[in-house]
Amino acid sequence: MEQVVVESVSYLAVCQSCGARMECRGTQALAGGRLRWDVESSCSACHDALAVCGGTVPAERREQMLAENGPARLHVSGPSATAVAIMRVLRTELGIDLASTKAVARRVVNGEYAGTLPEMEHLARQLRKAGIAAAATRE
Repeated sequence: MEQVVVESVSYLAVCQSCGARMECRGTQALAGGRLRWDVESSCSACHDALAVCGGTVPAERREQMLAENGPARLHVSGPSATAVAIMRVLRTELGIDLASTKAVARRVVNGEYAGTLPEMEHLARQLRKAGIAAAATRE
């Protein structure tokens, strides 16, 4: 079984029940081969609690994770790391058009493609399944 990879951030939001500040903790996880975003919130004023599981990380929280934890980079190596093989995986996983796939593949080959650790590990695992030596690292 593959290891779960997680990154979390804490932030404040407005409690929908009483309007006070609510403490939130968001976690992006790579678990069971899938990326997911879970949030747990609790209000110290009215004691409301909320858990929302399985969504997509909001852009603002993703940027917060990158700022707080630093980006992870995707690295590929070896003879199987051809542009075509990499592009095939990226296009499937990222759901992007051919021109965008070429640009991302170029960044991957150059060691410049970065994101959250769970995102990069997800792509690294998919590349390894396709026979390409790949690793997600935080520098």
